Amino acid sequence: MKPSQDFRALMRTYESELLEDVMPWWIENGIDRGHGGIFHALAQDGTVLSGDKSMWSQGRALWTFSALYNRVGRRAEWLQVAHHLFEFVMKIGRANDWVWPQTLNRDGTVKVSAQRIYGDGFAIMGLTEYARATGSEEAAEAALATYDTVRKRMAVPGTHLDIPENLVGAAKCQGISMIFSIVFHELGKLLDDAGILQAGYEHAVQILDDHRHPELGLLVEQTALDGSVLGSPQGHHVNPGHAVESMWFLIHIFRERRERPRIDQAIECIRWHIEKAWDAEYGGMFTFLDLDGKPIRPDSGKAFWPHGEALYALLLAHEYCGEQWCLHWYDKMHEWTFAHFPDRRHGEWREMVQRDGSVPKHPKDQPPGMHTCFHLPRTLMMCIDVLERLSTGK
Repeated sequence: MKPSQDFRALMRTYESELLEDVMPWWIENGIDRGHGGIFHALAQDGTVLSGDKSMWSQGRALWTFSALYNRVGRRAEWLQVAHHLFEFVMKIGRANDWVWPQTLNRDGTVKVSAQRIYGDGFAIMGLTEYARATGSEEAAEAALATYDTVRKRMAVPGTHLDIPENLVGAAKCQGISMIFSIVFHELGKLLDDAGILQAGYEHAVQILDDHRHPELGLLVEQTALDGSVLGSPQGHHVNPGHAVESMWFLIHIFRERRERPRIDQAIECIRWHIEKAWDAEYGGMFTFLDLDGKPIRPDSGKAFWPHGEALYALLLAHEYCGEQWCLHWYDKMHEWTFAHFPDRRHGEWREMVQRDGSVPKHPKDQPPGMHTCFHLPRTLMMCIDVLERLSTGK
């Protein structure tokens, strides 16, 4: 029987992974109870490889534990970790005037100052979800203060907007609009602020109008300011995982505005990237494509996170369009993902496997430990949410 033939059983599978394996691993190994925050340089067995902490990982983890409390169950242990992360994050934000550094020392002092603006986006994301969980005005005010600094920085061209130095002032990056479309949308909803909602909406529209290229059947990461394809190598770069993740963000945004044509565009874009990124020889998704839809580095390893984004995006697309291709690809994605990424010995899933799905046999060939308490628990949470609706017809 194909996985999608029993949505209720699938939901139980995702619940088991989340509640019995993944989150217990993070609570046991990831929380830095001595200095605050969460580790992200962790070996598969939970060994801490470095005390350095990325700002990305702090904001993401704050979102994860707050979202667990908001969406899965009001467990005291999840809220306790969210409080722990919030206190750590707030010290960093205050000390840096709400411009978030790239990398922290273990104690939260700055190791690498602000660079790409993604860390600011994850800070807003985490603070917004924490404010929902607790009603904290302090969290909402910090998210708004960060929004203000982000908008000012966005008005100034630079590499902080994930633009290569040689293209500053001549290109724009889909990844920036991707994160800030949903981050601004959620903050705007929290604060009931039409201006912030509009800012998120404008990024969402820009993705579909400028970065989506129907003539190529692809979403291009770096485009010229007018949305045309760049002649430089950066303009030929396609990230299927980013594209699929971005599209489910946009479905969330456009469904609240009842813009079905935009949802249809996003669903079509999901299909383009699933079909072109699929490895016909070994299965699974290639990480990078060129403008011809061919893998850039076909023999490189495969990362979990694009597969997780695809699992949720395909279920969500099916909920809206009801077309069989969504479940066809969902079943292929589910079977490959669950066959190769879960680590039944340790609990947390593998971040990377080799192209054929195997785990490197020699330690020197293992990818560096770089776990993040975000993509996997979010995938499991979001899939549980949509599967509950699909299984009940609500």
